[in-house]
Amino acid sequence: MATIGVKAARESYRRGDTSVPLSEQTIGDALRAAAAADPDRRAVVEGAPGDAPHRTLTYAELLGRAEAVARALLGRFRPGEHVAVWSGNSLEWIELEYGAALAGLVLVTANPAYQAAELRHVLRQSRSAGLFHVESHRGNPMADIVAGIREDLPDLREVVDLAGFDAFVAGGDPELALPSVRPDDRVQIQYTSGTTGFPKGVLLRHHGMLENARLTLRRMGAGPDDVCVWTMPLFHTAGCGLGVLGTLTAGATLVYLTVFDPALQLALIESERATISGGVPTMLIAVLAHPDLATRDTSTLRCVFSGGSPVPEEVAREVERRTGGRMSIVFGTTETSPIITATAPDDPDDVRVGTLGSPLPHTEVKIADPVTDEPVPVGTVGELCARGYLVMEGYYARPEATADVLDAAGWYHTGDLASMDAAGRLRVEGRIKDMIIRGGENIYPREIEELLQGHPGVAEVAVVGCPDPHWGETVAAFVRPAGETAPTPAELHAFCRAHLAAFKTPASWHLVDVMPVTASGKIRKNVLRERLTTGTDAAGG
Repeated sequence: MATIGVKAARESYRRGDTSVPLSEQTIGDALRAAAAADPDRRAVVEGAPGDAPHRTLTYAELLGRAEAVARALLGRFRPGEHVAVWSGNSLEWIELEYGAALAGLVLVTANPAYQAAELRHVLRQSRSAGLFHVESHRGNPMADIVAGIREDLPDLREVVDLAGFDAFVAGGDPELALPSVRPDDRVQIQYTSGTTGFPKGVLLRHHGMLENARLTLRRMGAGPDDVCVWTMPLFHTAGCGLGVLGTLTAGATLVYLTVFDPALQLALIESERATISGGVPTMLIAVLAHPDLATRDTSTLRCVFSGGSPVPEEVAREVERRTGGRMSIVFGTTETSPIITATAPDDPDDVRVGTLGSPLPHTEVKIADPVTDEPVPVGTVGELCARGYLVMEGYYARPEATADVLDAAGWYHTGDLASMDAAGRLRVEGRIKDMIIRGGENIYPREIEELLQGHPGVAEVAVVGCPDPHWGETVAAFVRPAGETAPTPAELHAFCRAHLAAFKTPASWHLVDVMPVTASGKIRKNVLRERLTTGTDAAGG
């Protein structure tokens, strides 16, 4: 256990427990170990709507399938190359994650809500040599989008429709030897929105993702007898990291939802006798509001996790009261693989639902003075910074962006304002950046503003977060029109939807004659936010 001196106890700095060493495994090592330990235990169950039997793999079957996928991949790609997956949650997605890891490839995860410009950027910036995709997802015509942008992607050699994934896997050489893979090798590029322009690719390693998932699930008390009904999308680290790799390291059973639906989640909790489930706060709110909660048996739940955006204490308490599970609230970022701190189901009541918990093992956290970068006194607000095995290698091919958040001492600067109490437990107090968190999705205004600035009817635009009881925040756009005829909200909405995912598209539009600005000419977004929260925005939209 880390020793905390008197001086350290007065400063906002903590290092998590180091009494148990980190493992030196790759994802493939962990999969082989789980298959050897309990080959017949259910590893993965597909939780899809409808009455069809759920596709299921034991740990032995999952290993065999993953190795076959790896050999098929190596027939077309070289170790170290980047291969993208663009799909909703599916068994093929998980098989591809494991297969790429065994083949020494880097998996690029793409949000299935992306539109053409967003997908083009991710594939081009990551220099992806391959793309695996589905025909469509929730009305998004993905095959058509891929066909429309492929000529713009000179690095993209192979495109595979996941409807033909079995044939692709069958084409692999069963005698092909798999490469040697090391724990520090790159394993994924996860894209996260930046403060300027398009998303940045976060480089994650086997060791970081695997150990972070292991330690997070251990904080939840997970073990081989657990059944985890997982709602999070696989393109997020909370899905392919905590869900897929976390259950692997615990030797538990993963039951993943192909699409989030509170009725489906509740049905699976009952039918699979789930012990762990959860979701971002908006998901939990949807579960609490669903009539099936009163009739479904959730008595097997012992842990309900949440994070991704602030978890209201009243929501956490209501979840515990009505499901019987005890909360584990997690906090992190994609850049930290992703979890930095978490509460445990056996923490005291006020800690469990009222804080973000303490740092995970082998994780250093400080609340830093933004000017001096030194830890601030306990109870003082500063910038939350993290250091350790969990921190990303950097942003792919973006050294300047990396240097903006990773300092010479190895600290990752999250941009979040937080405080730490004397026991090392954290509370987030706000954000340095203007990031909007809508239902667990991180949205940065600059990307939306730059797009709208290109509309001929827009002279000036500012995008801010608007508090919302369901989503946490929604996107609001203030627009100063160009010319005498202002564009309508419907026109602006359609313009955004042609280029942006739905969750990034502003939910409300506010026309203004003049923007409030500082003496140096910068738009005062705090004034615009106040107009939304106080109801003084007369322009409306």
